[in-house]
Amino acid sequence: MRRWQFSKGHGTQNDFVVLLDRQNVLDPSVDDVRWLCDRRAGIGGDGLLRVVLARHVPEWEGDPDLWFMDYRNADGSFAQMCGNGVRVFVRYLLDEGLASGPEVDVATRAGLKPASVLPDGRVRVGMGPVSVQPGTVRVTTADGSAFDATPADVGNPHAVSFGTRLGDLDLTRAPVWRPSSTFPEGVNLEFVEPVGERHVAMRVFERGVGETRSCGTGTVAAAAASRAREGSGDGTWTVDVPGGRVEVELTGGEAFLTGPAVLVAHGEVTLPNV
Repeated sequence: MRRWQFSKGHGTQNDFVVLLDRQNVLDPSVDDVRWLCDRRAGIGGDGLLRVVLARHVPEWEGDPDLWFMDYRNADGSFAQMCGNGVRVFVRYLLDEGLASGPEVDVATRAGLKPASVLPDGRVRVGMGPVSVQPGTVRVTTADGSAFDATPADVGNPHAVSFGTRLGDLDLTRAPVWRPSSTFPEGVNLEFVEPVGERHVAMRVFERGVGETRSCGTGTVAAAAASRAREGSGDGTWTVDVPGGRVEVELTGGEAFLTGPAVLVAHGEVTLPNV
């Protein structure tokens, strides 16, 4: 019988199961991740954040003493980066005394992510380079709505569509994109509606998860695609998601994401027998 200590947290209601695994001994399988993230049989979450020392991650070539955010989607697949997840990860490190603030560096599959805890409790994360790609892909939702979407890279792949009445879109099933070869490993799909000056609303269908209440890298992609679409300069964008609001600062090719991070539960879980 396996009993693991866990925490549960969220950033703008993008929620995660958090596991402390200092010395890389838990080794959750795809089935373990799926079960932990199951909202009926397990704890429930959009993904899993495993807190492990970076020295135990073979692909990490930086400081071995950093904490590595091993992020897994709810379907068990690996992801390079998760903007909301980094903020929750930082909140966990600080609350558990594993790091001292207000500055915290986090190792991820998308590189080093520096974070700062602001006086109001929000967490600001340096997301690194963000780029908007040339051309478009055609995205079609389950209700037949079709968009010319802008590809963007935030350390993971995105396609940003612009429209109105986004609340009417059917995102209960995965949208499709053409040509499908554009994103052979899948893509996060953002649907964005302008609200005001440097202010947009967004829904998102995340690869490996489905529609979520928020997506941190998705809000960065939405802001960057909006800047490119409008031909505007650097600045701070407000992005409203179903789970709340974040701010995205765009400075040249770099992005910074600021938003809340909350831990809501701690406990012990008994995993099913394999």
